[in-house]
Amino acid sequence: METSSAQEVFAGHERGTVAYRRLAAALWCAGLATFVLVYCVQGLLPILAVQFHVSSTTSSLVLSSTTAALALAVIPLSSVAESWGRARVMTWALASSAVLGLLAPLAPNFPALVAIRALQGVALAALPALAMSHVTREVAPRWLGGAMGMLIAGNTIGGLSGRLIAGAVADFGGWRLALAVIGVLSLICTVVFRLLLPPTMALDPDRIRLRDLAGPMRSHLRDPGMRCLFGVGFLLMGAFVTVYNYLGFRLIAPPFSLTPALAGLIFFAYLAGSWASTVAGRLADRLGRRRMLWVAALVAVAGIWVTDPSWLPTVLLGLLLVTVGFFGAHSVASSWVGRRASMLPGGSPAQASSLYLFAYYLGSSVGGSLGGIAFDHAGWLGLVCYVTVLLLGASALGLVLRRVPAPTPVPVTENVCAQ
Repeated sequence: METSSAQEVFAGHERGTVAYRRLAAALWCAGLATFVLVYCVQGLLPILAVQFHVSSTTSSLVLSSTTAALALAVIPLSSVAESWGRARVMTWALASSAVLGLLAPLAPNFPALVAIRALQGVALAALPALAMSHVTREVAPRWLGGAMGMLIAGNTIGGLSGRLIAGAVADFGGWRLALAVIGVLSLICTVVFRLLLPPTMALDPDRIRLRDLAGPMRSHLRDPGMRCLFGVGFLLMGAFVTVYNYLGFRLIAPPFSLTPALAGLIFFAYLAGSWASTVAGRLADRLGRRRMLWVAALVAVAGIWVTDPSWLPTVLLGLLLVTVGFFGAHSVASSWVGRRASMLPGGSPAQASSLYLFAYYLGSSVGGSLGGIAFDHAGWLGLVCYVTVLLLGASALGLVLRRVPAPTPVPVTENVCAQ
């Protein structure tokens, strides 16, 4: 009973406290480890295409298989696993995916590599949604945007580190050594995550079964605001992954003719994404998510057209704008999902985050593959038009969200956070 009473009065860690800093740092490591593993192969796609004698679109299956498996498994695994203990499940997810990362360099052929990568997606499936849910439950509502921004900043640095490290190592040691190094790095991140993560204060939900998920899922899918947010995640990620999947192929070909190692330096643009996710989360807390979401998507639209001229400075500037716009919009949308779900009758932040991530990673796998078809058949201009359609769709949904009211009944303090 004493524990129950303590949990009832727990209002979330306040920004500036030791527990808040430890939680933010631990989840930053979790995000880093996740995205190091998932996206390390993106910079290797041109190398893998040559190594295995496959097209650019086919080579992207090494990434799409991971994100597709993650998308398919994220809803059942993360929803059921939350009742097993968020900290425990996140640790096991990171550790098992890191072990699979050490097996990937041993793949004897392309199909085997794709299969191992798909298993990594399943292993990681529970982690992103649980991390988002953990932030929602453990952080005081008024600091949620900034804390979620820190989590996504870790994702950003992980995506950057994985791509740069894999590309640099592969340049002198081949893709197998590159993936081995990534596996070791992810193991280190797992250990640091577990050491930093403070004790869980908010109670884990009661153990649930898969058939118990139907009710909360219907609640989320019936809500027009949640449907818009899921659509935003799908469209944003499809556009973003398309740009980073195929820009390397463009830069190693004439008129740029960069080496693979130099082309891999484009991933330094992720540093801007790390900044943008944190800043956008804090601005959303202050100015409102309704204002921030569609503006960030339009920044990305402007950026993709700046990349069109065959001049390296404009390509890099455009990539920077695409990255800032994407991470700003994603930071706002992902934190909004958790807050809105917590106000819906029968809603669940963890399951809502799972649905968002299902749409998000489905956008990565489906959108990224379709983007390859546009690139193979119509060149970079075709890819620019394709990405523009996706981003304008996300921006339109952001505008629709301005007209969608907050769920009712809503306490005044929560309504401020939701807006």
